Amino acid sequence: MVGTVLVTGGTGYIGGEVVEQLLTKGYVVHTTVRNAAKSEPKLRARWSDAGDRLKIFEADLLSDHGWADANTGCDAVAHVASPFPLAVPKDKDELVIPAREGTLRALEFAQKAGVERFVQTSSAAAIAYGHPDKDHFDYTDWTNLTAGVPPYIESKTVAERAARDWVAVHAPKMTFCSVNPVAVFGPVYDDDMSTSVELVKKIIDGSIPLIPDMGICVTDVRDVAEAHVSAIEAPAQKVRGERFPTSQKFLWLREMAEIVRTRVPEHAGKVPGRAMPDWLVKILALFMDEMKQIKGELGNVRDVSGKHTEDVLGFTFIPAEQTLEDTVRSLVEKGIVKA
Repeated sequence: MVGTVLVTGGTGYIGGEVVEQLLTKGYVVHTTVRNAAKSEPKLRARWSDAGDRLKIFEADLLSDHGWADANTGCDAVAHVASPFPLAVPKDKDELVIPAREGTLRALEFAQKAGVERFVQTSSAAAIAYGHPDKDHFDYTDWTNLTAGVPPYIESKTVAERAARDWVAVHAPKMTFCSVNPVAVFGPVYDDDMSTSVELVKKIIDGSIPLIPDMGICVTDVRDVAEAHVSAIEAPAQKVRGERFPTSQKFLWLREMAEIVRTRVPEHAGKVPGRAMPDWLVKILALFMDEMKQIKGELGNVRDVSGKHTEDVLGFTFIPAEQTLEDTVRSLVEKGIVKA
């Protein structure tokens, strides 16, 4: 299949890589941005040879404007756009409402335009939370919202549930599936990067002097994008209703730091080697939003399996060690971290 695909949120870290892979394979790509005057020059510079194969539309998650035009002529939609702030909002609805309404708006306009396939970028946040006695998860698991979870976790879970419910009722013939990434790392195009890559930046630039007792699953942005493209191209019966976690390996932050020291020693001079005591994390959490999020993850294992994704979509994830090395080298190459 080589046709026309709408990628929402084309200026984002994942969205940009999805656009990259689709254009490389010969697709015509429509993409939505919130501010065309600001974003179009950047996108045109990145894909200067795309010409008419890249069409840019101004559309916002909370407004109908632009969505009909963006969907016109499309065979598939990769709905990547969703709010993901560094700080925890005071009101969870600042995240939950845009995530849910934006997803439903994207679905409604896709259906009206006759789009046959819709791939939602969900998250492992919709899989691995609210289960305090469990540490291994797969594509069949769902976050338990009744246990009380942070706003971002809730927003991704609510948005995916709402999308699946909507498709079941309003578009049962549409081929719908979700891609559920864990923490996303890998090469960066510029300094507009994921929150996860920001963590690596802080590890290597000295912003984090001590390592908290926290771990995360690692996935590569190139694999996340490949999962989207593969889900668009695979036979409908193979992907309809599926969930595709992208996760290569669970690593403690101390293990990530050691990988950087071992594989990129020339850029590891500021990588911390000592542990941050839990009591210090808890004190810092009183006045630092980022530490509030880390506090809730101290000592936790949330190991999400990506095996189902590899099996169904037929590709093998890039090793986490390579992903982290490529992340560091990219940050230095782009001048985001000084060599």
